[in-house]
Amino acid sequence: MSGWPATTQAQVVARLSRPDLGRWLGQVQQVRSCSHPVRLSGSSETIDTATGEVLTSYSSASEPDGVTYVRCGNRRQAVCPSCSHEYKGDVWHVLMAGAAGGMKDVPDSVAVHPLVFATFTAPSFGLVHAAKKLGRLGSQRCLPRSGARRQVCEHGRPRWCMAVHDHADSAAGQPLCADCYDYTGHLVWQWWAPELWRRFTITLRRRLAASVGLSESAARKRVRVQFAKVAEFQRRGVIHFHALVRLDGAPTDDDLYPAPAVEATSTDLAALIREAAALVAFDAPPVEREGPVRRLRFGVQLDARPVTGGADRDGQGGDLHPETVAAYIAKYATKAAADAAPGQGGSNAHLRRLRVTLDRLSTTAAVARLGEKVQPYAGWGRWVEMLGFRGHLATKSRRYSVTLGRLRQARRDYTRRRHLPRSPGPVVTVGEDQAQVDEEETTLVVGSWRFAGMGWLTSGDAALAAASAARARDD
Repeated sequence: MSGWPATTQAQVVARLSRPDLGRWLGQVQQVRSCSHPVRLSGSSETIDTATGEVLTSYSSASEPDGVTYVRCGNRRQAVCPSCSHEYKGDVWHVLMAGAAGGMKDVPDSVAVHPLVFATFTAPSFGLVHAAKKLGRLGSQRCLPRSGARRQVCEHGRPRWCMAVHDHADSAAGQPLCADCYDYTGHLVWQWWAPELWRRFTITLRRRLAASVGLSESAARKRVRVQFAKVAEFQRRGVIHFHALVRLDGAPTDDDLYPAPAVEATSTDLAALIREAAALVAFDAPPVEREGPVRRLRFGVQLDARPVTGGADRDGQGGDLHPETVAAYIAKYATKAAADAAPGQGGSNAHLRRLRVTLDRLSTTAAVARLGEKVQPYAGWGRWVEMLGFRGHLATKSRRYSVTLGRLRQARRDYTRRRHLPRSPGPVVTVGEDQAQVDEEETTLVVGSWRFAGMGWLTSGDAALAAASAARARDD
């Protein structure tokens, strides 16, 4: 508390001295110390559908501040550590259930299905400073002088760097020459990265069918590709994808996760992934009407490694363990563009120039293609904070494993059961335009709510909630 501003300290003291402190702390607990909760005002009643009896009534007017708090649900760690931590845990369950099975209604038999952990990088748009790990035969030098790198660029800057950059070094990810760096190409690739991934999944299915000597329609009756992927921002501000790719058989009413009915191993799948990724290409429409068409591909650095339940958790045996991979991928689900350069805030000149360039290009594209029926870069400017990436950071195929929606619904049901009286039969929760049925209760919750704002009412309240969240994570 000594490090807080005087105003915040005064607000904390005022809150701690109020007679309704206990109830307010209860609200903080209910939203699990969310940093920016949604404030709602209104009321609800819980009704027994069998008798029509009103079991409980609730109104936000009875709360200390006259509002009800609901978690913001923001997945970004920089915005809300509490909701981000919860989201990361949900993503881990999605990944782990599909990799090892035995949880979330996914049978443990999927653990023996062919499974590969793959990382797809972006191509180079110009030389950037790199923070390297020391390999067995490698060097930690950024870009050692060799061959063409002894030269200088057309702007008179060296194309080499003999420094050793730590991963916290602000130089890592910065171009050696910002004037040589292809900022437009970077942003165009970023915008179409989801399309490249879509084409990769199509190509992989085609290559898989060809490898077993079947047509695509015949192959779908015997083997199917399932995946879960998370997008991560590299230090240079470009997306790359981490993915778990698994082979299943065609689902039936009795078994949604059968083994593939073809001879295929994780090693075979890894080879097919490398082959498909190398074949994928997309000709991006020009930003300006008479501008160049760019052929987009994945980067040449593609890592595809088998995942097996019998592998060591540290990966020393060559193959990867499902739990290790799930934890590794899940941590990137909450990382955004601003987190690509930790500790630099708005001082990262490269990311700042990417945002400025995107803002300019979005206006240029809108003007150049005005009146056209198809505008391939419509809405580009809305994604400035994501550096032009418009895709979801975590996605999966339909039958990879449990959905995030089911995990969240299970959490809501658990919370409801803790606070509602028990009664036989299903609970029906009525919102504005939907009805939701829980199989274990027969109560109807009817509510009327309106949005009252975002965040805690004072900086003192926010500081107390943040302190509570930090203690909960430490525990």
